[in-house]
Amino acid sequence: MNPEKSKASFLGTGWSFPPQFSKDSGSVELVSEAKDIEQSISVLLATGFGERVMQPDFGCDLKFMVFDELTATTESTMKDMIETAILYYEPRIDLENITIERSDLAGMISIEIDYVIRSTNARSNVVFPFYFTEGTDVDL
Repeated sequence: MNPEKSKASFLGTGWSFPPQFSKDSGSVELVSEAKDIEQSISVLLATGFGERVMQPDFGCDLKFMVFDELTATTESTMKDMIETAILYYEPRIDLENITIERSDLAGMISIEIDYVIRSTNARSNVVFPFYFTEGTDVDL
C-alpha cells in the first residue's frame, strides 16, 4: 500500500455539501480528503447552535451577529467563536490564522481561515462569505 495514500485516507470521506445524488448509480455524491475538510469547515461555520438535534453545541452561531456593527470587538468575538468551533469539531486540522475583511460587496465580509492538515502537513485555506448587514444600513 502506498504510504501517501494511507495518510490521505485518514482525512475521511463524506457526503458532498450540499448533498447531491448521482443519476447513474442512484447514490449520494461523496467528497474525500482535503475537499471533505473544506466542506466540513463551511458547514461548521454556517450551522447555528441547536440546529443539530443530536449535537446541540455543534456549530458557530455566527448568524446572531448579522446585524451587529463590524467593530474590532465584533471581529474579535467572531474570530473566537470560529476558533472554538474548529478546536472542538475539526480535529483533522491545526488552525493557523483567521482573517476577517470587508468585501467590495455591501453587507458582506470574507472570513479567511488558514490551516494545516495534521496528517499530511499540507497548508490550505478556506474563504467563507458572511453576509453582514449592519443595523444602521437597513432601508425601511
